[in-house]
Amino acid sequence: MFRTTIALAALIAATPALAQAPSPAELEALVRAQAAEIATLRTRLDRLEAQQAVPATAPVVVAAQDTPTPAPAADGPVVAVTRPFAPQIVPPGPAERNVAQVEAANAAGVTTEWGSGLPVFHSADGVFTYKPRGRILTDVSSTFGSDIDGRNITTTGMRALRLGVEGGVGTQFFYQFEADFSENEVDIVTAFIGWRDRIGTGLDYDVRAGHLFNDRSFEGSTGSDSTPFMERTVVATAIIPQRGFYGIGIMPRLFWKTGHASLTVTGDRVDGAQAVSDSRTALGRVHWNPVKGPRGVLHLGLWGFDESLNPLAGTLTRNTVIGGRFNGALRVSTGPLLGGTGTTGYGAELGGYAGPVWVMAEAGQRHARLDGGRPDFTSQAWSLSGGWFVTGDLPPYNPRLGSFGQPSVRRPIFEGGPGAIELTARYEDLDFTDIATGGRGWAATIGANWYLNSFTRLQLNAIHWATEAPTGPAAGSDNGNTVSARVGVTF
Repeated sequence: MFRTTIALAALIAATPALAQAPSPAELEALVRAQAAEIATLRTRLDRLEAQQAVPATAPVVVAAQDTPTPAPAADGPVVAVTRPFAPQIVPPGPAERNVAQVEAANAAGVTTEWGSGLPVFHSADGVFTYKPRGRILTDVSSTFGSDIDGRNITTTGMRALRLGVEGGVGTQFFYQFEADFSENEVDIVTAFIGWRDRIGTGLDYDVRAGHLFNDRSFEGSTGSDSTPFMERTVVATAIIPQRGFYGIGIMPRLFWKTGHASLTVTGDRVDGAQAVSDSRTALGRVHWNPVKGPRGVLHLGLWGFDESLNPLAGTLTRNTVIGGRFNGALRVSTGPLLGGTGTTGYGAELGGYAGPVWVMAEAGQRHARLDGGRPDFTSQAWSLSGGWFVTGDLPPYNPRLGSFGQPSVRRPIFEGGPGAIELTARYEDLDFTDIATGGRGWAATIGANWYLNSFTRLQLNAIHWATEAPTGPAAGSDNGNTVSARVGVTF
């Protein structure tokens, strides 16, 4: 009866148009349009009647195919509702259809919670979890006061532009994948699968395999979205394997109540070169918190690496950031350095926090082995950093990993508070003068960070820097100033 009423209504709606004596072609088009509309209405009615036929107390199984898929029920009969689309995708359509799908998902026990700006999905039994993730870091930088005109420039850039996913199955299996688009091209960064378990009380482990981020030095182990300054220290950027921050391999990690240890063995980072063997890198780090309380931590750390380079990867030239990432003319360089066979690096960390104040000192050396009987080339770097949360928030120290993470802002501005405000200062020194073409540089930075909430921040750095170079376009001594700012969000 309801279908007949719909058809009659459609015919009545067409009556005014018919009264205007349309041409045969217009009449044919009108009839076809009316037929299509009636068919659409019938389809919607079929779906609505099918949904209304399901008892309110019955569990609902949404199948991804046209064949009903029964499921056992503890408190009601088995009912199957078929859908010609994947259950995780809600297609556009009438409001009643989308509402019914949401109700079906809720009845199935699927839950969602909101974390750092994006939802975390949990299956009904809690076994499966899934979360999108990413970061957007937008920078502007201006340099002035240099005696070299080419260094006095203003630039913009994306420090990070990442999208990815993470998830797990049960409490043991987990995975993560991220790609970065900051250089206007796709760059695979973190991409791994992992397994974790507990050995005993207060002792657990995980093992990750894939494209792995280094566990090396304090700021070298801190993500680009969590560093207290807009660029990592020269210890993290210069005392580093030749392959950089990432490599494909395996990393087991052991955790206890007051620290952790990791061992990483990798080849090259993601690339398309399979005609020769990868370089090999072995890296280890351990951190310990001999003092650990609710408002204070003492941090000690040691790390080291050794790499053997394949014959085609013998270039060891370094051009290290000293006054900001987005001024390509402002670097401390080794000059051309060819014929490398491998490198060995090591370093130490000492610091911690008490209440809203934190301090961290880092130092490291890297020995580059050269062919032809030449002596090793040694790089040296050190830094001293500190910060104070004037709003009383605690520094975002992660005692499990011995690095910085996202802060826990007590009074976000989105809840009527001031957010968290941090003042920072750093001095760092880098020395490549162990080789005739090598340069040297130092930088003093003062900064301010305003965390609007736990995943959104504004940063400002003012850097006074000085460099010395024996050769090249920046030969001689030079100094100047760089002011940089960032808007960042991590989700």
